[in-house]
Amino acid sequence: MSITSFNPPVRTLMGPGPSDVHPRILAAMARPTIGHLDPLFVNMMDEMKVLLQYAFKTENALTLPVSAPGSAGMETCFVNLVEPGDKVIVCQNGVFGMRMTENVVRSGGVAIVVQDAWGQPVDPNKVEQAFKENPDARFLAFVQAETSTGAYSDAKTLTKLAHGHGALVIVDAVTSLGGSQLEVDAWGIDAIYSGSQKCLSCTPGLSPVSFGERAVEVIKNRKTKVQSWFLDMNLVMNYWGGGTKRAYHHTAPINALYGLHEALVMLQDEGLENSWTRHTNLHLALKAGFEALGLSFVVPEGSRLPQLNSVTIPEGVDDAQVRGTLLQRYNLEIGAGLGDLAGKIWRFGLMGHSATPKNVIFALAALESVLTELKAPINRGVALDAAQQVLLAKGY
Repeated sequence: MSITSFNPPVRTLMGPGPSDVHPRILAAMARPTIGHLDPLFVNMMDEMKVLLQYAFKTENALTLPVSAPGSAGMETCFVNLVEPGDKVIVCQNGVFGMRMTENVVRSGGVAIVVQDAWGQPVDPNKVEQAFKENPDARFLAFVQAETSTGAYSDAKTLTKLAHGHGALVIVDAVTSLGGSQLEVDAWGIDAIYSGSQKCLSCTPGLSPVSFGERAVEVIKNRKTKVQSWFLDMNLVMNYWGGGTKRAYHHTAPINALYGLHEALVMLQDEGLENSWTRHTNLHLALKAGFEALGLSFVVPEGSRLPQLNSVTIPEGVDDAQVRGTLLQRYNLEIGAGLGDLAGKIWRFGLMGHSATPKNVIFALAALESVLTELKAPINRGVALDAAQQVLLAKGY
């Protein structure tokens, strides 16, 4: 047996994540590895915290990247905050709300589930009713940007509602950080987690988290030990706490952190609000193209994520065949539907470095070509012009 080096093809990643990684970030990750307690690396850690605080729009001292993917960021929030017997109202409108529920249960908490249809945002009225029925609930957990459907929920309103009932909030911002409006301090979000591989254009494997003062007090005053040693913020904060003296906790993924640092520098250079605007503008162009083709969105207008566009598959079209052809012929990756929406929708990501005018036009052209070949019931020859008109109007 002789195994040789793995050389992947160059793909255009327009699925639900990861997104295309910017060459600057790949170059940063190729820089020399130094020790995770090296004074220069410690200085970079301090810069990383400042950059993450900028991205989250927060001054929370406990803001750091967990050394694992976004799912570990989710678990970090739940295992540190939820103790056995705690009631947590969990909003489910897709896959990741379901995963929140699983985390509550595994932490020993009691999950009070608020259900909304897949493709719909979280309904604040249902959450209000859940609090009335469970006045002793300690937390509200919801997904701001539900990646499985492309639905965007109102984090500001939901947080205010929870605080009105004396509860803290845990927010999933894996797909929203850097791509949609998110204001941790202004909205009063208590605990939040994200991922490096979506709108930040970094490689998968890191999960930015941020805990506000009220959440930190809960962590410090737990009656029971955090069930995960690795994710215990009481221990991790001694490594990421600030200053030059750090307590060893684990060997940080040094080169991956170089990449995230570079990604956050690029976000800073573009400007956070400019990044939000770019994602929105390119979504509008892609939307115009889809609608010209005759495709309809799953999520109602006004609740759509600009960076995750879910559209219904035309009648009689084979989902897997289209995605397979796009990948093999055009090196273009798009996402399939999950759960109840499997085989019914496609998910087109416009995240970070993948969110470009070029990719909007490329995706529409490739999709129209494949659907035309399959004799799908679409409107031909109009999608590119519709998208181009929006791009020109937005100054691209």
